[in-house]
Amino acid sequence: MTAPKRRLLGALAAGTLALGLATSAIAEDKTKIGFIYPSPVGDVGWAYRLDEGRKAVEAHFGDKVETFAVENVPEGPDAARVMNQMAAQGADIIMIGSFGYMNDGLKLAAQKPDIDFMHASGYKTADNFSNFQTRNYESSYIAGMAAGDVSKSGVLGVVAAYPIPEVVGIINTFALGAQRTNPDITVKVVWLNSWFNPSKAQESARSLIAQDADVIFSLYQDTPSVVTAAEEEGVYVVNTSSDMKKYAPNHLLASMTTDWGPYFIDRVQKSMDGNYDGLAYWGGMADGAVGVVSLSPDLTKEDMAEIDSVIAEMKAGTFHPMTGPIVDQDGEEKLAAGESIDDDSMRGIDWLVKGVETRIPN
Repeated sequence: MTAPKRRLLGALAAGTLALGLATSAIAEDKTKIGFIYPSPVGDVGWAYRLDEGRKAVEAHFGDKVETFAVENVPEGPDAARVMNQMAAQGADIIMIGSFGYMNDGLKLAAQKPDIDFMHASGYKTADNFSNFQTRNYESSYIAGMAAGDVSKSGVLGVVAAYPIPEVVGIINTFALGAQRTNPDITVKVVWLNSWFNPSKAQESARSLIAQDADVIFSLYQDTPSVVTAAEEEGVYVVNTSSDMKKYAPNHLLASMTTDWGPYFIDRVQKSMDGNYDGLAYWGGMADGAVGVVSLSPDLTKEDMAEIDSVIAEMKAGTFHPMTGPIVDQDGEEKLAAGESIDDDSMRGIDWLVKGVETRIPN
């Protein structure tokens, strides 16, 4: 059980956060919630979807809450400083929106048991420190099926952020989905080691296209730069987090989407009620937390019928994308026929499936 919630007494002085935190006078009975994003909010992408979740909290709770956000905060000392500043300003809840914020956030949570934390994409929890993920490996399997359907070269390219387990799992199911509809598919990956690097992401996309990739997957690049590059080059593209159809009206194959609103609302309510917990949330298609939109009209009726059937199975809980027989890049059996990976193994996955040509960096 968490300690009673702190409430801000008095008014906040303007300009107290060096990174641009807007401040205002907060009524004593309001719950104050800070949001930290690793990239600019923009109009699409990861930070945009997190901020849509923040707006959903405001719409649901009205004048019971006061929210504020700081965007484009690098992982490391800058993130730790912003978290501490939010705590000093009387935040009751802090949402930290990047995997790399985890250890600094957990340290602060231990020091401030009266503040509740929501952490994106991590794996550590405490009484006042929950984490949340979505089962994007489900939607990436569907996107992979579509990629296998339309690819003529048999080569898919992935512009990936970091080689963390969540990203590795998404690449795996993207490859498996593609191999379901086109068994000869191979996948090449460029690791950017960045959530937001538009120029490098676009350069990487063009490099993959030069290596015969005719479907490009923009994986956790919080920018439409890969999508626009694919549109310009005339190849299909898949992206994560939000619908980017407007950036590739002719060549968007599919957009993987997320919806954080219901989860954020639930967490805020628990905090208000004084019964916050270290819940590890992993929402999927069955929860409406992930989906696939703007599927290309180039997919045939037969293609769409198979895709719709697999989506229905995922929603019903009768199909897991990581179901054997599955072997890794070295031919070692990882899942026997009919065996599905468990959640703990999926959260920590550190191997890539056969057909993915690029290795995980050391």
